[in-house]
Amino acid sequence: MYRFLLTPRWLALHLLVLLLIPSFLFLGRWQFGRYEERSTASDRATGNLAAAPVPLASLDRPGATVPDAVKYRTVTATGSFDAAHELLVRRRPQNGRPGFFVLTPLVTADGTAVIVNRGWVKMGPTADTPPEVPPPSTGEVTVTGRLRPAETEESAGITERSGLPPRQVLLIDTAKIAQTVPHKLFGGYVELTEQRPAAAAAPEPVPDPDLGGGGGLNLAYSVQWWLFIGIAIGGWITLIRREARDLQAEREAAPDPGAVPAPGH
Repeated sequence: MYRFLLTPRWLALHLLVLLLIPSFLFLGRWQFGRYEERSTASDRATGNLAAAPVPLASLDRPGATVPDAVKYRTVTATGSFDAAHELLVRRRPQNGRPGFFVLTPLVTADGTAVIVNRGWVKMGPTADTPPEVPPPSTGEVTVTGRLRPAETEESAGITERSGLPPRQVLLIDTAKIAQTVPHKLFGGYVELTEQRPAAAAAPEPVPDPDLGGGGGLNLAYSVQWWLFIGIAIGGWITLIRREARDLQAEREAAPDPGAVPAPGH
């Protein structure tokens, strides 16, 4: 009854199922790996955000690279803002509005400096019109904020380009910014959350980072791919049984060639 399983059509189906099963298994494992990575990163970032502030110099130094392990750690730094080398970061929407981030170097007592993202300002009438930016505080201040790694085209998904208006950039690339300021810059930058003494006027604060669901969607996708394995196997078995049942029904309905015809027929 099951000789039909060796026909070309069924052999092709067997091959397809044998290819689908390891493919679905691989995709499920890949999505589960992404879930573990994102879940770990989300837990680490949550812990960093909740950690007590520490001095910037304990986690970063001029020309260094900020590792992901300390991303979003709350840090403090004391110095004076260098308004002459302030920059604006284009294409930074906030709350659905187009605008700019305001980057101002904070020069510390030893002459090193850290880029401080003081916050967000709305775009002017056109993208090339200078926006209204509250000036930084004068004198010595202590800033508290989230430590962030320098941006790259790969990490930010933004392509840097030339020909921008003066003192405007597309990326918070501290290595490139360091070439335009007379200070040794720390490798990362600080996303301002508090300043003492407080500024008389300041850009709009940057919201807390959205840490997402910790990879929950990837976990759902991994389970989905593994369920597809069961569906593929179940469908394959169902088709075999249906084909066998149909062939059996055809045989039972077919007349017996050896049977003697009844009288009168």
